[in-house]
Amino acid sequence: MGILSERSNPVWRSRLHRVPVWLPPALLTLVVTGTGLGSAQLWRDELATWSAATRSPGDLARLAGTIDAATGPYYLLMHGWLAIVGDSTVALRAPAALAMAVAAGLLAVLGARLADGRTGLFAGLLFALLPGTSRYGQEARPYALASMFAVLATLLLVAALRRPSWPRWAGYAAAVAALGLTHLIALTLLAAHALVVLFAWWRGAPAAGVAAAAATGPEKADSDGTGAVDRRAWRWLVALVPAALLVSPLLLRAATQRSRQLDWVASAHLDDLSALPGGVAQSSVVGGLVVGVAALGAARLGRRALLPVGAVLLPVLLLFAAGTVVPLWVPRYLVFVVPFACLLAGAALAGVSAPAALAVVVLAGLLGLPDQEALRRTHEWPRSAPVDYAGAARVIADGQRPGDVVVYSPRNSWLFLDLGVGYHLADQPRDVLVTEDEVRRGDLWAAECQRPAQCLAGTPRVWLVVAGRHADPVATVTGAKGEALRAGFGVARVWQRSGLTVALLTSSPGR
Repeated sequence: MGILSERSNPVWRSRLHRVPVWLPPALLTLVVTGTGLGSAQLWRDELATWSAATRSPGDLARLAGTIDAATGPYYLLMHGWLAIVGDSTVALRAPAALAMAVAAGLLAVLGARLADGRTGLFAGLLFALLPGTSRYGQEARPYALASMFAVLATLLLVAALRRPSWPRWAGYAAAVAALGLTHLIALTLLAAHALVVLFAWWRGAPAAGVAAAAATGPEKADSDGTGAVDRRAWRWLVALVPAALLVSPLLLRAATQRSRQLDWVASAHLDDLSALPGGVAQSSVVGGLVVGVAALGAARLGRRALLPVGAVLLPVLLLFAAGTVVPLWVPRYLVFVVPFACLLAGAALAGVSAPAALAVVVLAGLLGLPDQEALRRTHEWPRSAPVDYAGAARVIADGQRPGDVVVYSPRNSWLFLDLGVGYHLADQPRDVLVTEDEVRRGDLWAAECQRPAQCLAGTPRVWLVVAGRHADPVATVTGAKGEALRAGFGVARVWQRSGLTVALLTSSPGR
């Protein structure tokens, strides 16, 4: 399908009619997400990915049994990827950038199927320029893959409803299974799929009715009798069985880990809904623009908006409702709905002239430029508070001597101080207080010595790394660890780096 409709200028149509609708959005997304792919340091979540993906499959299975089972399949995928390409920052993030490019291309095809080529083209181009697309396309986490599989599964559902066949339903089943294995919460998208299938069944029209209800565009669904709609509904249910079998063990295990995995998440409140567009778009002004244009697109599509509107609203409402009872509301968990909002916006842009539509797309890109630049400095929030793990590692590398040791405080922190410094410092001093590392524990954190004074005995120099910027970093260390450091060592020098403080402690004679 070409990128221009019959309303387009004949000259341009003659030049570009062979360009597939998916190609410009996919290439633009790849260029945008690939720009500065390794600029920002790995942040805490990506450090968890690095720690997990560099373990053996057996160690990964042990980790999944302790914490982060929901992300286990993604870690296993990354384990295989890193074994081939290495663990550089670019290598860690490349799968996400590629997934976002594929998602943009699939989105363009979906828009063309639901409406026309202009809708698909403008939807894909808008998606490519969103700061959120770059943010999660430059992160070694599963959100970009979830976005890709969400669009793929929806596209395959449209194909299966239009011309039902077991191979098409099998493709849909595989995409849904991949979606669940990548991101459990993304399975809330199935509520929108169920709505479309239910509406098709309710209408009872096996041909044009199904096509309209499923928003499959101008083509009509195949039909072999009045019972075709019912067979489609049953086939849809059957297609969910493989995903249910694969995902159920992960879901059950992840449920037991929720209190530990999400102990930092608060209950959802109404204010969270208004902040969601800016959160997933990584720009309040761009998120607001997309929502406004998407509303116009929904009105223009009419019944054909059922699928994309459901794909945006139902996951949001389901997660919000669950988040008021159980702490689950995290905006980035809903990144997979963004392509469908862009699809609706693309439908609105398809209703105006091409120059006007492109002007809106360019405007969204320009409005997002400050956020695009900021997220390439750091993935932390706020952007003005990066954590300079590499800077701390350089301080230690420049000054360490044989026999030096390192101590981190706090140890059980989501900042992952040890992983962050360790990633940038291959030849780091011995982590003197560790009695069992995170790999052996099957965890993301190591276990520390219960009697720090004994473990530190005989140590001449200690590199202390603490979270935050402090003039007296030793004073921030609590418990027996802090008492042992203050009793046995004096501060020789302090270096402050963004988000971190490094201190060199030397053994004090007579203490």
